[in-house]
Amino acid sequence: MNSLVSASQIEAPTEAVEEVVRLTGVTRHFAQTAALDGVSLSIHRGEVLGLIGRSGAGKSTLIRCLNGLERVDAGEIHVQGTRITDLTERELQPLRRRIGMIFQHFNLLSAKTVEENVALPLKIAGVARAERLKRAAELLDLVGLSDKAKAFPASLSGGQKQRVGIARALAARPVLLLSDEATSALDPETTRSILTLLKDINRKLGLTILLITHEMEVVRDIADRVAVIDAGRIVEEGQVWSVFADPQTDITRSLLGGIRPQLPAQIAARLSPTAGAEAILSVDLAGPAAQGALFADLSAALPHSFRLVHGGIDHIQGQPVARFFIAVPTRDATLSGKVQQFLTARSARVEVLGYDTDHA
Repeated sequence: MNSLVSASQIEAPTEAVEEVVRLTGVTRHFAQTAALDGVSLSIHRGEVLGLIGRSGAGKSTLIRCLNGLERVDAGEIHVQGTRITDLTERELQPLRRRIGMIFQHFNLLSAKTVEENVALPLKIAGVARAERLKRAAELLDLVGLSDKAKAFPASLSGGQKQRVGIARALAARPVLLLSDEATSALDPETTRSILTLLKDINRKLGLTILLITHEMEVVRDIADRVAVIDAGRIVEEGQVWSVFADPQTDITRSLLGGIRPQLPAQIAARLSPTAGAEAILSVDLAGPAAQGALFADLSAALPHSFRLVHGGIDHIQGQPVARFFIAVPTRDATLSGKVQQFLTARSARVEVLGYDTDHA
């Protein structure tokens, strides 16, 4: 089985990238349970890092440790080169102003207008009224809500409330924006508009974003890199297109199950591990390997050697990522091996899933 084309074959880094955040061996226990278990992770300046995992995997605990709301039991956290794990509560206050936060349920103050909600962090920091209202106006323009400055949250849609939350998170000009399941309460169309806004802010401001989510679609649409957390540990990490093309762990494959092509259920149900008229193969490709006429070449080299069962091509970070399922007749005992050899020689990852017992 060949590995897919690596990220380094697409684009090699030309210089070291500054770390905005570095976690080294971070551990946090609640009673006998390790919410974080030796987490090491870096977030680079100007990137969007997606941290994905199931409920209870440790995502929220990691955020709370990053902004000092939880104390770690072991390990170190650095933000812009400053070790924050030993800071006092007073010493943490300036740090928290450098970290913006947007939430799943918006957390707006209902008795304050939109502009007052956006300006609130600056009011707490002691900024003069005229200056904070000027900043609020700039940010409302950035998120497309200039006409809602005097409105109250109750009159806003969910997407508008989240835009206010984003503007408020940017008020103090943070170096890091933490997004904690910020689109989970929104419908798909509104989610897309919020993700577009976040990516636009990332590009315009060079803002570093840590995106906490359980939705792989969100990671695919906005993140540069993805880290997968499971039972308090980072189990997989890499460029989004590379991880989507070739997931290395069961948890990542499970999380990707809803958006990667899957073998149709009626075929999967009748697969046998040892006998059948056809061998069912999964074929994964990424980057240059997914751009050629692979199956046309296979048909020319080995006529009547397969039929296409299911599959498709996605484009992630400008890279084609493909997954197909093919059926290879078993009447020639050597044919499956020849097909696999042909495909793996062209940088495909091939796996025999089983044998279809219902195809003569």
